[in-house]
Amino acid sequence: MADALARGLRREGMAVDVAYDGGAALDKAREYAYDVVVLDRDLPVVHGDEVCRTLRGEEPDSRVLMLTAAAGVDDLVDGLSLGADDYMPKPFAFAELVARLRALARRAHPASPPTLTVGDLALDSSRRTVTRAGRPIDLTPKELAVLEALMAAGGAVLSNDELVGQVWDENADPFTNSVRMTVLRLRRKLGEPQVIETVKGAGYRV
Repeated sequence: MADALARGLRREGMAVDVAYDGGAALDKAREYAYDVVVLDRDLPVVHGDEVCRTLRGEEPDSRVLMLTAAAGVDDLVDGLSLGADDYMPKPFAFAELVARLRALARRAHPASPPTLTVGDLALDSSRRTVTRAGRPIDLTPKELAVLEALMAAGGAVLSNDELVGQVWDENADPFTNSVRMTVLRLRRKLGEPQVIETVKGAGYRV
């Protein structure tokens, strides 16, 4: 199920890492700053409840969405009392999971407005749409995620490695030209005047 969810979330433009047990989950959380952790309660090695408690103490900025096979009110209360920010019983609709993850991610970055604007360029984070001068622009999930990261940076430069970390996942090769090719496609689709600037030796900014 973890692999299937990861594939689906990547198609939505999210960077996703997978851990198959609680010990591995804690190791990853200590190495990477995740916006949201989707946590199954019934994990081997270290139980999901203990993972949740530890995350709350060590990684307070990460939001936790807990998944469980139990759907009773007591289980819901238990999950939230452990520090989970949201709770979904199995089975669940994938579209609802995506919507809840996006809402939790926005809470992880409360300073970011729901609609990012730079000049005549607007990106609606909740609807996943981009317009320029009112004209809709069709972007792939990866293109939209790169543009969103750059616009949310507020003019700061993001390096190639930072964009890989935010938009791809732990298995991405930081030496590939994926970022450069995605930026090239974005520039072509966004049109003139160009809004994405290359800062030589440093990265990109809007």
